[in-house]
Amino acid sequence: MTADANHDISFTLNPTAEPVAAARRAELMANPGFGRVFTDHMVTIAWTAEVGWHDAQLRPFGALSLSPATHVFHYGQEIFEGLKAYRQAGGPIAVFRPVANAARLISSARRMAMPELPEDVFIQAVELLVTLDRDWVPTASEQSLYLRPFMIATHVGLSVSHPSSSFLFVVIASPAGAYFPGGLRPVSVWLADGYIRAAAGGTGAAKTGGNYAGGWIGQLQATEHGCEQVVWLDAAEHRWVEELGGMNLFFVFGADRDARIVTPPLTGTLLPGVIRDSILTLAADLGIPASEEPISVDQWRAGCESGEITEVFASGTAAVITPVGEVKGSAGGWPVGSEPGPVTMRLRDQLLGIQFGQLPDPHGWMHKIC
Repeated sequence: MTADANHDISFTLNPTAEPVAAARRAELMANPGFGRVFTDHMVTIAWTAEVGWHDAQLRPFGALSLSPATHVFHYGQEIFEGLKAYRQAGGPIAVFRPVANAARLISSARRMAMPELPEDVFIQAVELLVTLDRDWVPTASEQSLYLRPFMIATHVGLSVSHPSSSFLFVVIASPAGAYFPGGLRPVSVWLADGYIRAAAGGTGAAKTGGNYAGGWIGQLQATEHGCEQVVWLDAAEHRWVEELGGMNLFFVFGADRDARIVTPPLTGTLLPGVIRDSILTLAADLGIPASEEPISVDQWRAGCESGEITEVFASGTAAVITPVGEVKGSAGGWPVGSEPGPVTMRLRDQLLGIQFGQLPDPHGWMHKIC
């Protein structure tokens, strides 16, 4: 379903009459965790086959009223995004690369037979919500306002002969602290055993909820073996590394001036992460050679044992850049590193410096709002 030709969508503003009191808001934001606390408002936009995008509203955060026969509950026709707003040095609030998220939402919509929300409407929805709920943008170090845009099928009926004929796009926001509790530290990972995340021609490159629901069995497997994340392997040979549970993976070969980074290529089975793309760009800025190459489990293990692979880290909007310290699997495991490596930290500091306005933004990634 292509985007509407007319992008001139007018938003109705219906702010809440009962915003959270300042003292209570400060209490909630003192230790927000991730995805537990939500702001006063949300944005909703409806779509029908007859009208297109319409009824755009900024409204109080609250429950959605849906029939038990709504399409999304039965067939999982749903997509979502994740991006962050930052309170930068000096006071302005800016969102990191919202155009990239808008473009990925369109790509996911195409794969899931859903209407494409125009990029400018996506940006406007984010701007409205962040502007009205700007007091919810944290001031504490490395905290941010996490934005979750999503779209669900709202057709009422159980027919499986066609996709939904109506949809609802929603944006909610949540002040966020560290994704992994306990501060920056290497995480342990489990090589998925007996399950796959995605296959060629499937929905692996789309950011749709079913990918994550289908991945929880792997995450439970990882937890049972004392690991914090699952590593997904390819569907055909079960030997090529694809991605972590919700993050992309990077491997550092060599050290100091000889260091280079490698990440698995986008084959259509793994998510094209916005932070992944940003790291490839930042590496070039910092003079660190970067490439997209297949990495096998055997190569990963041998590289760590020989010292050829010196660091491994994961990247994602929620977790930013997180070092990997240990790998476990049904055939045994191996250590990667007990501390975050210098290349990992250099890239992480550069990324956070741009996001929080402490370093120049040469690529125009920060979209200033208020």
